[in-house]
Amino acid sequence: MAKIFNMHEAKTQLSRLVQLVLAGEEVLIGRAGEPVVKLVPCVPIGARQPGSARGRIVVHPSFDEPLPDDVMAEWTRPLT
Repeated sequence: MAKIFNMHEAKTQLSRLVQLVLAGEEVLIGRAGEPVVKLVPCVPIGARQPGSARGRIVVHPSFDEPLPDDVMAEWTRPLT
């Protein structure tokens, strides 16, 4: 069962609470005895895998075609 630490305890004993969490304990921080947040360890996301989205992203065939003249005109007009 998790122990609830009040805000003051959490501020003054943060290092100890982090050690508890890293050791597998459940740590809750509360106000007036009611839990409001849960302290949890970060989970590393691991190394990026190039090509991991292959087949999930589709680039439209017209992607590299020139923009229409009216759109280009808006991009190249002088700033006022």
